[in-house]
Amino acid sequence: MNIVLFIIFGLAAAVIIYLILIFNNLVTLKHSVAKAWANIDVLLAQRHDELPRLVEVCKQYMTYEQETLRRVMQARSAVAAAREQNNVAALGPAETQLRGGLGNLFALSEGYPDLKANENFRHLQFRITEMENAIADRRELYNEIVNLNNIRIEQFPDIIIATLFNFNPKPLLVFRDEEVSDVKIKSLFD
Repeated sequence: MNIVLFIIFGLAAAVIIYLILIFNNLVTLKHSVAKAWANIDVLLAQRHDELPRLVEVCKQYMTYEQETLRRVMQARSAVAAAREQNNVAALGPAETQLRGGLGNLFALSEGYPDLKANENFRHLQFRITEMENAIADRRELYNEIVNLNNIRIEQFPDIIIATLFNFNPKPLLVFRDEEVSDVKIKSLFD
């Protein structure tokens, strides 16, 4: 009789420990998703602060390109609004718009030798390009962690713990087809 109770308590303890491990792993994934988003948010905030400086430098030279500068600032506002609301779904299209505007701006700068020679412009262009690359890296990491989270909360037996403790799927940071397709350089000069 004592051996049977010992086996039952041992199995119950093993199940409880296993469920605790599942819960702790789900908590770790949830916080990893939040951390990955926070890392993207930091870079978006830094770029948000740099863009007005770039536009101001460009305004001094690009008297005929005000529409391009206006579109960059509108896209900057759309990214900021999505970022402030933690709206991952709205961030993708806003990022696509901003990247297109920056691509146009940098392509148009080729026609302004004084602007290209301006040290502030070169520094800002380098810094923003560097941030764009870092944001792309962070997006990849975010999507990987979100994917792991979403898989875990749908797998058995994790789904039981996820349902009991309200672990929800997180949205992937998705971009429009234009963002992931090849850049059509000719369109940047039209």
